[in-house]
Amino acid sequence: MKLELPERKKLVYEMTIPIRWGDMDAMGHLNNTLYFRYMETIRIEWFRSIRCMVDPTGQGPLIVNAFCNFHRQFEYPGDVLARMYVSDPGRTSFESWCTMERAEQPGVIHASGGATTVWVDFPNQKSVPLPDWMRALASD
Repeated sequence: MKLELPERKKLVYEMTIPIRWGDMDAMGHLNNTLYFRYMETIRIEWFRSIRCMVDPTGQGPLIVNAFCNFHRQFEYPGDVLARMYVSDPGRTSFESWCTMERAEQPGVIHASGGATTVWVDFPNQKSVPLPDWMRALASD
């Protein structure tokens, strides 16, 4: 299946995630909730790599929407190659996208998804403008 990502997307991070035996469901393939966990893992690792650690007493990123499309099933054993992209920085938000493929089958997308991230002032529970440094990272 061909994945349609926004034309103006930017690859910002990739990583390999091992499929664990306990990640399987009764049908012998990756439980659908784990796809969201894998997307969370790559998103958090990207945030860590850019020193964007969440501070509940300050400002930071908050996911307000997430989705996943399942194209092919993952099975144990194996490794997932996850790639994260960003696009469409707005006043207070940006979009992130993730593709997941088996590391030993490069180019064959097994799942794809994304999330809308809003920059918030946590104590006031309000959205605030994206910092310039984050806008630059999310732009072309």
